[in-house]
Amino acid sequence: MNTLRWDPIRTRWNPSKEREELESQLATLFGLREVTGDGGKQPLTVSQWSPLVDILETAQEYLIKAEVPDMRKEDVRLRVEDDLLTISVERKFQKEDQGLKHHRIERAYGSFVRSFTLPEDADGSKVTAEYKDGMLHVHLLKSEEATAKAIEIKVS
Repeated sequence: MNTLRWDPIRTRWNPSKEREELESQLATLFGLREVTGDGGKQPLTVSQWSPLVDILETAQEYLIKAEVPDMRKEDVRLRVEDDLLTISVERKFQKEDQGLKHHRIERAYGSFVRSFTLPEDADGSKVTAEYKDGMLHVHLLKSEEATAKAIEIKVS
């Protein structure tokens, strides 16, 4: 009769390994990827590249501020179609050249597309953008009706 026995010498609980396996499963679940920069010795978990965005509103416009550092303005594309503003960028990985050797790579590379539904009072035909110091500023002017002045009612 062949029975299975637990052998404490051969089966050791390794909480560090279990944590790494859990992190790997979560990374797969949330679309994260592992990046190594020092020959594969120290894995780093870095999310797919998607810039941080702030959206602000004034009486005249909406302003979308996106962090896209180290990009050329030619690599940034904006498109408005059917009340949807789409920002797309591709950051290409610079291969080692001229004797440079990368010791660590933490910045994410590749392309991203991010879309925003235009508010009802935004005029999709009046979109402007500028890129300076790694920040993309997209201006969405409000329609004429939305920026109409309010009339104050005086109570006597």
